Amino acid sequence: MQECYRTHTCGELKESDIGSTARLAGWVENIRDHGGVAFIDLRDEYGVTQVVIHDEEMLKKIRRESVISVSGSVDKRDPETVNPKIPTGTLELNAEELEVLGDCTQTLPFEVATSKETKEDMRLKYRFLDLRNPKVHENILFRSRVIKYLRNKMDDLGFTEINTPILTCSSPEGARDYIIPSRKHRGKFYALPQAPQQFKQLLMTSGFDRYYQIAPCFRDEDARADRSPGEFYQLDFEMAFATQEDVFEVAEKVLYDTFTEFGNGKKVSPAPFVRIPYEEAMLKYGTDKPDLRNPLIIIDLSGYFADVDFKPFKGRPVRGINVPGCAKKSKSFFENMLKYAESIGMKGLGYISVLPDGTFKGPIAKFLSEEKKAELTELAQLKVDDTLFFISDDISIVNTLAGQIRSELGVRMDIIDKDRFDLCFITDFPMYELNEESKLDFTHNPFSMPQGGMDALMNQDPLTIKAYQYDIVCNGVELSSGAVRNHRPDIMVKAFELAGYTAEELEQRFGALFRAFHYGAPPHAGMAPGVDRMLMLLKDEENIREVIAFPMNANAQDLLLGAPNEVSEQQLREVHIKIRKQVNPS
Repeated sequence: MQECYRTHTCGELKESDIGSTARLAGWVENIRDHGGVAFIDLRDEYGVTQVVIHDEEMLKKIRRESVISVSGSVDKRDPETVNPKIPTGTLELNAEELEVLGDCTQTLPFEVATSKETKEDMRLKYRFLDLRNPKVHENILFRSRVIKYLRNKMDDLGFTEINTPILTCSSPEGARDYIIPSRKHRGKFYALPQAPQQFKQLLMTSGFDRYYQIAPCFRDEDARADRSPGEFYQLDFEMAFATQEDVFEVAEKVLYDTFTEFGNGKKVSPAPFVRIPYEEAMLKYGTDKPDLRNPLIIIDLSGYFADVDFKPFKGRPVRGINVPGCAKKSKSFFENMLKYAESIGMKGLGYISVLPDGTFKGPIAKFLSEEKKAELTELAQLKVDDTLFFISDDISIVNTLAGQIRSELGVRMDIIDKDRFDLCFITDFPMYELNEESKLDFTHNPFSMPQGGMDALMNQDPLTIKAYQYDIVCNGVELSSGAVRNHRPDIMVKAFELAGYTAEELEQRFGALFRAFHYGAPPHAGMAPGVDRMLMLLKDEENIREVIAFPMNANAQDLLLGAPNEVSEQQLREVHIKIRKQVNPS
C-alpha cells in the first residue's frame, strides 16, 4: 500500500510542474491503446489528466471506471496532442507505478459521460455511476455552494439558524402526511413535517427575533417536473415584529443576490420585485404563477361581447390575447393552436387577424359591426399583423384556460426571453374557498392573518376576505409561499370556526400554538423559498431531480436502495401494525 494515494488532484497540475514527479488517483474514464503506448484519461472531482502508459503489463490491470493510483513524471505534451478544452491539456503524467485501488468488475449499465441521455429509472438505479458524470456531479457541488451562500446571507442579515424536529404530529398543510407508528404508544402516530410551520411560530413566541434553517419538508404527493415526491428543502425563515413588507425586503435581498451570483450572467429583476394581487394575476396571466418573461397579456372582453350576437360567447366570460405579428403565421400554426386548445378541454379557439389594409380576418369577424371592430381595435390595442385570440368558458375555468393558451402562444411564437430571471410577488390571496363539498375551507395556510382582522371575519362574506398571504414566483415557477401569521387566539378561533373547526378541535390539533398565543405572542411573518426549485432554475434544468443527489423517481420509489420495501413481521408487531389483505371487489 502506498504511503499516500495522491500528491495532486487530476485538475491541479500546471506547466510549472513539468519535470517533477507526481502521484494522481481517480477513475479511469477512457483507455486509448495505440499499440506499445496507451493513454488513460484519469478523472476525479477536480478534473481530468492524461496518463501515458508504456508498460503493457501495467495496462492489463486496468478497466474503465476502475479506481487507480498512479505516479510518474509530469511531461509536456507534444503540440499535436494538446487538448485546449481542459486545464491540464498541455501536460501528461508518464506512468512509472500504478496500483488498482478499486477494480470495476461489472459491465457498465450505461456510459458515464452520456448518462443524462439514459432512461431515468436506469440512472437512478445506478445513481452512484450517474453522479460520476461531470455535469451531474457539478449540479450537486453547485447545490452545496448555493446553500452555503444562502446561509451566509441569512447570517449577515441577523438571522439565527435553529433546527426543528423531524418527528412531529400531523397537521393540515394541504398535502398528505407521511405517518410513522409509535412503538411506545400503541395506536398513535408521528408525522414527518410538511413544513416547520408551528415550530417556527413557537420560536417567535419564545423570544427569538429572526429564525432560519435549510429545512427538510415531507409531503406524500405526486411528482411533477418542479416537484420531487417525498421530500424537499426550503430556506425557511420567520421574523418577529415584522410586516409583509419587512419579509419582502429580506426575500428581495437574498434572492436578488443569489440569482445574480449564480445566474450565469442572466438579468435578474431588481428590487423591489413587482407586486401582483392574486385576482389581477388570474385575469392578466391566467395563473397565480405567471411567467413575466412572456410579454402577452390577457384582457377581459366579457363586457365587449355582451351585445354581440355570437352564441358560443353568450352569457359566458370572454378573455382575449393579442399576439403581435401572429397574423403572418402559416395556416398550420392556427390549426396546431386549435389542436392544443382542444387537448386542454376547449371546444374551439376563435381569433381575429388584422390584415395589412386594416381589415379583420377570422371566423368571428363577420359577427362584428364596423363600430364594434373599431371599439375592439382600441380595447385590445390592435395593429396590423396582430392576431387576437378568444377564450370563453365557465367562470371557474376560463382564466386557467386562457393562461394555458397564453403560455403555449409564448412558446410557439418564441417570445419568451430565456436570458433573465423575472421575479414577482403574488399578494392578497383569498382567505377561504369552497371545497369539493361546497364547504368553506382555507385557500392556503390556515395560520395566516386575515386582512381586516376580526372585523372582516365577523362582517364580511368569507369568500371576499383576503389574507396577508403571498408567493414568490420566478419564470413561472412558484419559489415560495409565506404569510403574516395570525398571532391572536380570538382571531384564530373565529378563522377556524368559519372553516368548520370548533374551539375544542382547534386546541386539540394545534394545542401548543394556541396555548402559546395566550402568553403574549408578537406579530410575526415569514416565508420559505424552495431550495430545489431555485437550483433547478439556476442550472436551467427541466426536472428538479437533476439537482438532488439521491432523488426518488416519479413513482416515489428509491430505485437505488429499494424503498419503499417490506419489513419483517416482528417489526410490524413492535409498532402494533397488521397488514390487511386486499379484498378484490366481486
